[in-house]
Amino acid sequence: MILTRASPVSPWRSLGIRVLMVASLIAIAIAGHWFGRDGLHDNLDGVISFSDVLYFTMITVATVGFGDIVPVSEGQRLFATFVVTPIRLFVWLLFVGSAYEFLIKGAWETFRMTKIQEQLKGHIIVAGHGESGSQAVSELLRRGSLPQEILVIEQNEKARAAAVALGVNVMDADATRNATREAARLKTARALIVSTGRDDTSILVTLTAHGLAPDVPIRTVIRHVDNETLARTAGADTVINPASFAGLLLAGACHGPHTADYLADLAATDGRVSLNERPVAPTEIGKSLADLESGLGLRIYRGELAIGFWEDGARTLKPGDMIVEIVPNS
Repeated sequence: MILTRASPVSPWRSLGIRVLMVASLIAIAIAGHWFGRDGLHDNLDGVISFSDVLYFTMITVATVGFGDIVPVSEGQRLFATFVVTPIRLFVWLLFVGSAYEFLIKGAWETFRMTKIQEQLKGHIIVAGHGESGSQAVSELLRRGSLPQEILVIEQNEKARAAAVALGVNVMDADATRNATREAARLKTARALIVSTGRDDTSILVTLTAHGLAPDVPIRTVIRHVDNETLARTAGADTVINPASFAGLLLAGACHGPHTADYLADLAATDGRVSLNERPVAPTEIGKSLADLESGLGLRIYRGELAIGFWEDGARTLKPGDMIVEIVPNS
């Protein structure tokens, strides 16, 4: 899906500007022919009236003329060569550009968007491109996700423009509607990030999305602590409360400034270390979580069971395990 930044000029205003430009160019040609009408000859009656000038100008701008009225003076021939001919070419370019803008381009973009939507698979859908949603998209891009792998659903024009500027796919639609999630191909998505800015809307999106695609992981941003349980009940696999996370950092800083510093280092893309989640490698099966060579193993997810590095289950890695580790950033 190839997206461009929305133009500040509306299509109809753009068309009006083009019509005005054409009218201005034709007016220049009419004025030149009228004031130099002594250099024109009418093969029909020998008299050049204003209607003759208007007719001759329009025919000459649109084509090359029919030969019934011709320039006979040197001045009119030079005017036809260096003024009318460029005007003719420019007018045709304006007409062709308008036809492309209002007819061909729209049909082509519709066809292309349809094909792109049909091929969406393994993408990340971000419902809402406000403060948290935009940060999530920027972080995904910094972590190596390709712009074409991210689809933003947003109705606010300014938020959409900000997403377009990042080069990601953008859909102007209501994320609470099933038709929107069908168009976004939620069932084939890798994950859904819900950050609409309102807890009630985010919970509704989470609930309906989970019902439509129960196997797609859902990450939901919730502003109020009281709504975190509702979001999990609605189907969110991960619930993030920005205020709570900030509170954890602040509280940690009170008991030791280096704790908060390390947590911020983990969360930042440009930090010295980062958290990494991956499936266990075939060569690691049978080894202990402490024996990882790629990083510092913290936790194993074995199905629904979370196993800490200090627990007995971490002594032997098994097929299907998911590993959470701290790795150095190169």
